[in-house]
Amino acid sequence: MKDACETTSFQSCLTKQKELKELFKLCLTRDEKYQKIIELGRNLPLLPAAYMTAENTVSGCQSVMYLHSSFDGEKIYFTADSEALISKGLAALMIFVYSGETPEVVLTCPPLFLEKLDIPGSLTPSRANGLASLFLRMKQDAMLLIKN
Repeated sequence: MKDACETTSFQSCLTKQKELKELFKLCLTRDEKYQKIIELGRNLPLLPAAYMTAENTVSGCQSVMYLHSSFDGEKIYFTADSEALISKGLAALMIFVYSGETPEVVLTCPPLFLEKLDIPGSLTPSRANGLASLFLRMKQDAMLLIKN
């Protein structure tokens, strides 16, 4: 039986997850993974100050993180920012995979790359909780779009 994520409608999500696995292929230690995540955080575009509101705060994160979602009628787009580079880098991973996808993809195609790269195992428990909270918030925003 095929995983729901393996259907053609999820192909771009799967392709992006494979790209991230390639990007981290040479990161063998926890420190190397942290450095790559921090590098991604440094390269994440700045979130406009207008989106740094209480409404866009992601609860459950160790540091303050903002997530803004927008919808063009077909696809959902995410932007984020955080005061901590590691948190910002984790947001960059999730944005890379899910921004520009349909809300249905965000809801049904799990971030399998995280486990395959042992990202949660490389994080402190509070950072891993923040990552889970970020993905939950992305799914909540996608769910709101489907309901409307």
